[in-house]
Amino acid sequence: MFGRIREAYGRFRRFRDAGRARSRADGERRPDGASRAAGKRTPNLFEAAAAYVSACAENDQDRIDEAAGWVSPEALSFGVNELACRAVIALARERDESPRAVARALLGLPAG
Repeated sequence: MFGRIREAYGRFRRFRDAGRARSRADGERRPDGASRAAGKRTPNLFEAAAAYVSACAENDQDRIDEAAGWVSPEALSFGVNELACRAVIALARERDESPRAVARALLGLPAG
């Protein structure tokens, strides 16, 4: 079973790497017009979500705006949702409670 997974992942990586090489050869451009050749790596959606949520927690509007510009609104929404799910699960394990109870407690809702 794991052999087939490794094989599929290998095909995916070869396909992805070939696409990257083609994009670089074509002079790939970022949506904001900056060239990737400038040497800056584009943050992924999880980095954007972590930066966005931490900036919101610190009420830092400049960092919120910066992180929101790294990815599409849909990707940011997905990343924030994933971060919230992982945080609730981690807290539930730490507190030895159900994720539902932890989520309700974090939001100040009555246990139910």
